[in-house]
Amino acid sequence: MKPVALALFLAAVAAVAAADGFRVDLIHRDSPRSPLYDPSTTAFDRVRAAARRSALRPSRVARAGLAASGDTPIEAPVLPDSAEYLMEVELGTPKFKVIGIVDTGSDLIWANCKPCTACYEQTPPLFDPEDSSTYRDLACDSRPCQELPVSGCSRNSTCRYEYTYGDRSQVVGNLASETFTFATTGSDTIAIPKINFGCSHQSSGTFSNSTGGLVGLGAGQLSLVSQLGSSIDSKFSYCLVPLSQTSATSKIVFGDGSGPSGSDVLTTPLDIQESFYYLTLNGISVGNTNISATSPAASGSPNIIIDSGTTLNILSPDVVDQLAKAVKDLVDVPIANGPDLSSFVECFDVSGSRDYKFPDITYNFEGAPLKLAPSNTFIEVAQDVVCLAVSSSPDVQIFGNVAQQNLHVEYDLGANQLSFAHVDCTDF
Repeated sequence: MKPVALALFLAAVAAVAAADGFRVDLIHRDSPRSPLYDPSTTAFDRVRAAARRSALRPSRVARAGLAASGDTPIEAPVLPDSAEYLMEVELGTPKFKVIGIVDTGSDLIWANCKPCTACYEQTPPLFDPEDSSTYRDLACDSRPCQELPVSGCSRNSTCRYEYTYGDRSQVVGNLASETFTFATTGSDTIAIPKINFGCSHQSSGTFSNSTGGLVGLGAGQLSLVSQLGSSIDSKFSYCLVPLSQTSATSKIVFGDGSGPSGSDVLTTPLDIQESFYYLTLNGISVGNTNISATSPAASGSPNIIIDSGTTLNILSPDVVDQLAKAVKDLVDVPIANGPDLSSFVECFDVSGSRDYKFPDITYNFEGAPLKLAPSNTFIEVAQDVVCLAVSSSPDVQIFGNVAQQNLHVEYDLGANQLSFAHVDCTDF
């Protein structure tokens, strides 16, 4: 790195550290602020659509695990149009706004770039690297190029990448470095130079034409979190507002500022596997019923992914059956059925009762019994129909974003631990 560029980079790192990190808006795809927002749909339509997207995630994650083991062609785990949160970032000098999918299960940051010779029809303008004075292609022998799962070399020795996603969507382009500018609290911004990202010149598949890229928050070396590294003390956190709070915005914090605090903070070991963040779920408690979430042979082993991009909790069939039975034993309302409810394991018809009450459910993570109120574990999916916010999969278990609403969740990658604290995320 040249002396001037190094000085700028160190100055940016120092600014982040001095500010104890920085916070950025996380825009839910169904928020009125989102380019994916469809005002013609009802809140119930949006909840059911989110549940259907959740059902697609486990098989994609399982396929990514097989790919990492070498058993299948390499694929990134995210299903491009299944993301739940978006982030605004400005690329280059002068700044150019891009709205990207946020995904904690993938690493590469990318944006569609001019010329886009074979791209999906993106509605927002494309980023033009020739207009930016801070854009630099990376060489084939650069360290970031070696971190790509699939890479190649162009005739001018520029690093080329090819990412294929679980539904065969694909992005192809040049690996480059660029200045990323984030809007932080209030009207402030923070510019960070030399962020490695993919400048995609080909993209196809199920990407939404309202978004123009992806921000990977996984644990791999090319993710935004890993690239910020020591400047954020290897920590990030977020606070997700309930889906019903359309006037408030969720936040993500990069760095050690505003970490969970107080006597009610719960901490549990965090394990990283193929860029996913895994926790150990020992069991689930409902009333006087305790349900084991591990087999005797796997006791104490990481067995559930924490993922902001999945709406429902995804549990193994045996655990789901026991949980549904325990809930039904405590809830004195009729069972609801219907074709629109196929994404849920159990639903209830509350039309005949105004005094119905659903139980608290405790997810017993290793060293962290996280007690969740009904607002985190049940969702209203139609008029007078309330469903357990859980789906079943034999492939993988996932702790989703409904369960994480109004929790401050911090990932400490240096200490390999994750912390929870109950807060009002509308005031975060």
